[in-house]
Amino acid sequence: MLTRTKVGMGTFINISADEKYADFVEAGFHIMKDVELSLSSYNQNAQIFKLNKNKKTSINNYTYEALALSGKYYEQTDGYFDIAIGSITKDLYRFGEKERIPTKKDLENANINFKGLSFNAHEASIEKNIKLDLGGMGKGFGVDKVADYFKSNNISKAIISASGDIRCIGTCHIDIQNPHKSESFLASFDTSKNEMGISTSGNYNRYVKSTKNNHLIDPKLKKSAQNFISITLISSIPSSDLDAYATALSVMPKEKAYSLLHVKPIAYIILQSDKKLVISKNIDEFVKNLKIY
Repeated sequence: MLTRTKVGMGTFINISADEKYADFVEAGFHIMKDVELSLSSYNQNAQIFKLNKNKKTSINNYTYEALALSGKYYEQTDGYFDIAIGSITKDLYRFGEKERIPTKKDLENANINFKGLSFNAHEASIEKNIKLDLGGMGKGFGVDKVADYFKSNNISKAIISASGDIRCIGTCHIDIQNPHKSESFLASFDTSKNEMGISTSGNYNRYVKSTKNNHLIDPKLKKSAQNFISITLISSIPSSDLDAYATALSVMPKEKAYSLLHVKPIAYIILQSDKKLVISKNIDEFVKNLKIY
């Protein structure tokens, strides 16, 4: 297998495929770049960045699809997935930029309102004091687009990963990082279906000063979530779905999170804040050779 790594979407992107598909691997990175130029709130040339700055912009197919999906996730998660969280993640904490800890009053006054976004297939606009942040689904969306491209070209074995979002065409081996020991694993397994996505969200890899100020913001309480340390979802559904669900689950109350999971065709490995490791009863439907460390 040929594996190439490039920086994109604010992280390391890895694409693996047979060496004869080297040109397709390179094209995969171009797709990820196109997604970044559509969805990034950091890249000044990206459409979402321009929308945040100018409050109105023209949009392409990727941006339109991602905004439409974000609306679906908002409804499915009872508002716990809300891309209007940018008024906190971008304006107040400034994750990934000049980071700081906002005051309680700043957080209370932040405008988080998905319904302040209007869009159609050609343009989008947002109300004053709203900023969008698609980081909760963008990487999953990107790996889906590369996977779709590979499948359309009859590539039957490949792995596309962007940070915690992985798409396996054919089966693959997965190691889940231990949040407390960066060089060790929490669990490992082999996927058991022909195409699967794996998405991991955690409060331990992006924060200001301590995990009490992590990037997973509950849009209802307007503060960093603390119920879960790590959530890994495993399923054949699109990676954009898994990425968004992992983001929303991370900020939900525990009972609500597990209730949502139990009606979805998803297996999970969850490390709660009380250090309890919870593995779904349906895990054997999705993985084999599961090992817990």
